[in-house]
Amino acid sequence: MKNRPSASCWLLCGALMAAAPCLGEPDAGWRFSFERASDTPLSNPHDVKLSADGRYLYVADVGSGDVVVLDATTLARVDAFGGEQLRGTHDIDVAPDGRLYVADTHNGRIAIYRMQGTRGELVGQLTERLSGPEGVLVHPNGLVYAAGAWSNNVVAYRDGAVVHELREGLSAPHDLELAPDGRIWLADAGNDRLLLLSEDLAVVEAIQGMPYDFDGVRYLDVLPDGTLFAADKNNHAIKVIDPRPALLAVLGSGRRGKGVGVFTTPEGVDSAGDLLWLADSGNDRIVKYRFARRPMPNQ
Repeated sequence: MKNRPSASCWLLCGALMAAAPCLGEPDAGWRFSFERASDTPLSNPHDVKLSADGRYLYVADVGSGDVVVLDATTLARVDAFGGEQLRGTHDIDVAPDGRLYVADTHNGRIAIYRMQGTRGELVGQLTERLSGPEGVLVHPNGLVYAAGAWSNNVVAYRDGAVVHELREGLSAPHDLELAPDGRIWLADAGNDRLLLLSEDLAVVEAIQGMPYDFDGVRYLDVLPDGTLFAADKNNHAIKVIDPRPALLAVLGSGRRGKGVGVFTTPEGVDSAGDLLWLADSGNDRIVKYRFARRPMPNQ
């Protein structure tokens, strides 16, 4: 199969391997295997999000402004839309009704698209108290949360109106992701930390400092048991974090590169089952890995 290694190419975190290095002191139970990389033209892709049926991977392509639609299995280009309406697209979330909420960063809004197959029709926007949004989350509680990287705030909307806002202490906030208990993880990129927020945007917990050593942490994904994948942009790595917290594994060399297990300024991350999709942003590509791990011990 194209771009797929043999079983001997498994990356065992905790051992530094020339073909696919890891960093830190990760759990030896975590393993990553490279599946494939995209070869469709992209321009600084940022966050990625699977469609509700898992068939497609939506890519926020900053340079073109497009939402690029890839086949989630092969990473082949299927479609693209929005480039004439969007500028500096950074993040995407999928609502239960199938609509896409897109962080249209340079237009200062969250753009809302009704989907017909792989094409989107612009049907609305959210703009109040928001500048340079780079993160968006459609929450099961009916609210839409947006992170203003330029306005240094997080805003919660209900039916288009602001109902909650967090501003104090934030610096270039980026991704917002849903925790299993309904709380919200925020990548507070300029402060090199992750924040756990309540649904009304009170700060509950912060993950920062050593051993995480974040440097511009950007986009996140949360597994069903609460484990976090965090794209640590300027460390050129993906960090796996137990939210209690603990650093479990690091995928990446800590230096710019292109190849198996090495990245340049990675930004986006999404997962399903044992598959992981990453935006290797500085290399203008999407990469796909398979991972395996020991289960987290019971709380």
